[in-house]
Amino acid sequence: MRVTIVAGARPNFMKIAPIIHAIESRKSKVESQKSPSFARASEGKKGESLEYRLVHTGQHYDPKLSDTFFEELGIPKPDVNLEVGSGTQAEQTAGIMLGFEKELMAHPSDLVIVVGDVTSTMACSITAKKLNTRVAHIEAGIRSFDLTMPEEINRMVTDSITDLFFTTSHFANENLRKAGVPDDRIFFVGNVMIDTLLANRPRFRKPAVRDELGLKEKSYIVITLHRPNNVDQPENLQKLLKSITDSAGGLPVIFPVHPRTRKVINDFNTVIPSSIHLAEPMGYLEFNYLVEKAFAVITDSGGITEETTVMGVPCMTLRDSTERPETCSVGTNELLGTDPAAIKPAMLRLFAGEWKKGGIPELWDGHAAERIVEALLRSSVHKFSK
Repeated sequence: MRVTIVAGARPNFMKIAPIIHAIESRKSKVESQKSPSFARASEGKKGESLEYRLVHTGQHYDPKLSDTFFEELGIPKPDVNLEVGSGTQAEQTAGIMLGFEKELMAHPSDLVIVVGDVTSTMACSITAKKLNTRVAHIEAGIRSFDLTMPEEINRMVTDSITDLFFTTSHFANENLRKAGVPDDRIFFVGNVMIDTLLANRPRFRKPAVRDELGLKEKSYIVITLHRPNNVDQPENLQKLLKSITDSAGGLPVIFPVHPRTRKVINDFNTVIPSSIHLAEPMGYLEFNYLVEKAFAVITDSGGITEETTVMGVPCMTLRDSTERPETCSVGTNELLGTDPAAIKPAMLRLFAGEWKKGGIPELWDGHAAERIVEALLRSSVHKFSK
């Protein structure tokens, strides 16, 4: 079976890495000359072959958010980069679909594997289905039920046309069942992003900012903000930052700034409190070193809430909804909403030692990708690719 694996944005890279590693670890009899366009191959127990082609859509073009991750996570260079770059939601979607259609026509595939919920996920799924190619969605079924989030629309559209659904939680399983997806197309495998986290945790490396600021373990706070309702209005961003620093108990606050947020800060000359230290986007290994040793994390990212849950770091999410409720019900995360006034009471509980210790959700054990590859190699799954 030939599969095309799609990556387009920073979170995708962390999710495709363990899948590629799992395929490579199963590499055996199928040689590259059998199919030059799909030169990387693996074989199942009964001889079923699994060959993959890696496509990078180029949705994220900043080297810190793209190229660095291939190098750090040991992912092979993509077979093709569509180099879509920036643009509006519609421009990116159209660019990805045009580029991916040409790619898939030139290199036909039995199955297209998409991950997560970025624009590339939706655009490549639609393109594949219009070319009568089956789609597997890794991280299927997660829902925030907030249609103001572009990612929620991407998830809903992708899952409405997906053939194989690989899920991270029982919440996701139930969402799919409620949407009418039969159980034999749902595979509860765990979380591939946690595969990457656990595999690379011994390799985390200290970022320069740690020594530059003399940061001590568990004596600083990390924040990440990039969602439109938090950063697009400079007044609102400024209020959030002020509320964080006012309630941080004098601890330094490290803010690796997303390009979107940096643009707002620069364009509007946003006033940054003195205790907040702006940093450039970091590589995966450096950023997670910083997070693992932080006193707490304040974010509006979904993926970071998963990582803090596994690393046992208190996490506050500045959103009204989450597509990862298990990080709240089981893990260390708590939804605060987007009102700056909600930050101080949460910080008071944190400093009082009243934050929940949390646990690790089921199957977040570092072996999700292995389960995915096993499922793809089983004969019962092969029928979906015919």
